[in-house]
Amino acid sequence: MDFKLNSDQVMLQDSVRRFGERSYGFDARTAQLQQGKLFAHWPTFADNGWLAAGIPEACGGVGGDAVDVALIAQELGRVLAMEPFASVGVMPAQVLLAGGSEAQKTQFLPPLVEGKLRISVAYSEPSSRGNPAVTTLKAVANAAAGGYGLSGLKTLVVGGADADLFLVSAQVPDTTGITLFLVNADAPGLSQRRLRLHDGSQATEVVFDQVQVSDAQRVGAVGAGLPALQQGYCCAVTALCAELIGVMEAAIEMTAEYLKTRKQFGVAIGSFQVLQHRMVDMAGDLEVSRSMLHALLDAETNAPLDDRLRMVSQAKSLIGRLAKAVCGQAIQLHGGIGMTEEYAVGHYFKRAVVANILFGTGDQHDSAAMAELQASATLSQETP
Repeated sequence: MDFKLNSDQVMLQDSVRRFGERSYGFDARTAQLQQGKLFAHWPTFADNGWLAAGIPEACGGVGGDAVDVALIAQELGRVLAMEPFASVGVMPAQVLLAGGSEAQKTQFLPPLVEGKLRISVAYSEPSSRGNPAVTTLKAVANAAAGGYGLSGLKTLVVGGADADLFLVSAQVPDTTGITLFLVNADAPGLSQRRLRLHDGSQATEVVFDQVQVSDAQRVGAVGAGLPALQQGYCCAVTALCAELIGVMEAAIEMTAEYLKTRKQFGVAIGSFQVLQHRMVDMAGDLEVSRSMLHALLDAETNAPLDDRLRMVSQAKSLIGRLAKAVCGQAIQLHGGIGMTEEYAVGHYFKRAVVANILFGTGDQHDSAAMAELQASATLSQETP
């Protein structure tokens, strides 16, 4: 796969970077957090076509690919954009593309990319540990009403407080597999509790108490929703990993500039060899992460779904851990000022911490990869 950017991608990257530098000064971002306006720039995202980047033209998008989406996410990561681009701007549209009917694509995708409709994917549960294949929420068929009653709990639903619809994974009793439903955010029996995350962003815990949905609100066939959910999951994790590359880039640049200007013993502390060694380690971690993102993008474009899921776990674990390490070192090199709320570098570490939790932690992805390796080894031993 050729990762040399073409002229359109260079223009896209430049436009997102200019927007970030203009709109996400540290004071402006702090004010946005304090006011709870986590979608303040969403109309701009839509006007610039960023929400349509990974959507085919036939569905109202611009026909871009995974690299285009990653470029947008990376630049948003550099400025710690509060809008949940990966969770709300990428994942729901990709799930609908993969699993929705033509009528559902026609109805929901155009307003999604225009920023007029917000859908949050409610798949995570306390017992799922970030794995989209695990759900305990029940969808009990109601023959009299011609639909289903949803009962259960979803957690870490990013953007849930501002969502118009939820895309919910559920288990229909006496069937195998996962079934997806589109549920109105104001449906009777649905309640939410806001969860403030470490970086100032928000998610919600969503409770479904006999929430009634019709057959028309089902996305795909009964029990056939997992591949579509996994497709959206892979795309969202890829965007989040790209965002963390931007987070690491900005933290390193900020730290390098600080080492050039902060003086001790009459010289810039950047002249101290031990601090130079730390910066080299940080830069090395960034380049390893960037290479892992390239491998993930290649899989996203060319590999079958099972291989992509495997690569997603590897990339999420590695990039998430290294982002925390790089941003933690950035705080250390700044000294005491790096610990304060009034200085930006600590907020990059907070974002890395939250990103490590979303879509499953590094430990959980390592466990999933280990279980797959053990199963593969067992199968190879049993095969003559």
